[in-house]
This record gives sequence, structure tokens and C-alpha cells, in this order.
Amino acid sequence: MEKPEEPHKSSLLYQVTLLGSAALWGGSYLFTKTALEAMPMHWLMCVRMLGACLCMLAVFHKQIFPSLNRRIIVPGILVGLTYWGEMTTQTIGLSTIDAGRSAFLTASYCVAVPFVTWIICAKRPALMQVAAAIVCLAGVGFVSLKTSGTTSGSAFALGLGDWLTLLCALLCAINIVLLGIFTRRFHPIAMTFMEFLVAGILYLVMSCLSFCGPSAAWLRPEVVSSVLFLIVGASMGAQIMENMSLPHLPSSQASIIMCTECLFAAAFSAIFAGERFTVNTMVGFALIFTAMVMSAKCSEE
Repeated sequence: MEKPEEPHKSSLLYQVTLLGSAALWGGSYLFTKTALEAMPMHWLMCVRMLGACLCMLAVFHKQIFPSLNRRIIVPGILVGLTYWGEMTTQTIGLSTIDAGRSAFLTASYCVAVPFVTWIICAKRPALMQVAAAIVCLAGVGFVSLKTSGTTSGSAFALGLGDWLTLLCALLCAINIVLLGIFTRRFHPIAMTFMEFLVAGILYLVMSCLSFCGPSAAWLRPEVVSSVLFLIVGASMGAQIMENMSLPHLPSSQASIIMCTECLFAAAFSAIFAGERFTVNTMVGFALIFTAMVMSAKCSEE
């Protein structure tokens, strides 16, 4: 009598788990912005990536060590380089724009993935995905629409932080496509470890070349708590929850749940950082989110 209910309960559990992962990723924008007030970007990301590696080794060494061989080196470097580029552009951009804005612009990667797949895997995007890209482009246009101080109208204006965040979205799409290819050959947790390790080493080199060492400001409670959240919550914790949930949910359903990351980020930023959104920005966010849902629905196949 109870058996028919088990799949539903199991599916609901994985949906809630993936939603928790999206919430953790959404919170990372605000915590990153807080940590950046005291720590240089390269040092923050170095501590975050290598700290996540140590946590992963402690928990998943049985899955990681058997996969560490010559065959994983080149794939690991490729996913690590794209992840490093993605996180660098996002973090630098985040230092100049609000967390909610950054989250929605970053989330446009969902729309870019089918086109990157077309380039890398020669798999043509569906008509719905092309339509989603057009809707997303319109959304970015509304986000960039700012009221001019000298005229009664409005003008399109994307700052450096916006452009860097859009570049982050493109690099994120490339990273996701590469991970989709390589996780068929290697254990997903091992690939995630390599991704964090390569990015962490690059950030360590950047940190050493910067001639900027640790300071007392790093020990402020809000900075320490932010860094701990980024290591344990937003990096390792969210990744584990995502890895646990994705194999048990339809891809379209999982993609839509993951899209809520930007909603969480915007909500946290509005509640805890006082970020205010104009009508144009809200319309842009709604269009970008609609485009993400359209693209996710089309990926169900």
C-alpha cells in the first residue's frame, strides 16, 4: 500500500535538496560582496577554492583518489581554466554592481548553453531555444536601461561590471558543456575536485604575484563567517546537494529549480543589503527568468 507513495516522496526530497542548493548559491553573491570589502579578489577565491578542495578530500577521498591519473589532467585543466575565468569575471564584476543584478545577468548562462553546445558538439539548438535567447537579450536590454539625468528619457547603459558578468555567463556555459562531456568519462566528484584545484592554484599564483599579504581586516567576524559560508556552504555543500539531486530529477525540472538561484540572490540582496530595483530592472529580470524557463523546458527531450 505504501510503495506507490515512495517515488513521490523521494522526488520531493530531491526537489527540496536542489532548491536548498540554489538558495546556497544565491546567498553566495551577498557573502562574496561582504568578503570583498576586506579581502582582495584573488586571495578570497584562493582560500575559497583550496578550502573547498580540502573539505572534499576529507569527505570524498574514496571517490577522488581512484580517478586521479594522467587521463584526467587535460580535462581537469580545461574545466578548471573555464571555472577560474568564470569566477574571476563574476567576482570583479560583483565588486562594482549589486548582488541581485549580478545574479540575473550571470543566470543568462542557461540560455547560452545550447549555443555553446552547437559550437562544441555540433548539436543545433531548437527553435524554442533561439526564441529564449531573443527574450533573454530583451531582458538584458531592460536591465541596462537607465533613466538619464539630463533628459526626460532613458538610455541604454551597461557598465564594466555588467559586461564582465555577461562574459562570466558565457564562460559558465562553456564550463557546463565541458563538464557534461567529461563527467561521462570520470567521476563527477573527481571532476569537481579537479575544477576547484586548478582554479585554486591559479588564484594562489595570482595572490603570490600581487605582493599583497593577509591583513587584520580579514579576521573581522563578518569576513570570517562569509569566507566559511563560501567554502562549506556555497562551494562544497551546494555542490554535494546538486550532485545528489540531479541524477534523480528530470533535466527540465532540475534546470528550472536551479534557475531560482537568481531569485534567492535578488531577495537576499533586497532584504539584507537594501538593494532597490527600478521598474525597468524588474521587467528585465522577469524576461531573463522567462528565457531561462523556456530554455530549460526545451531541454527536457
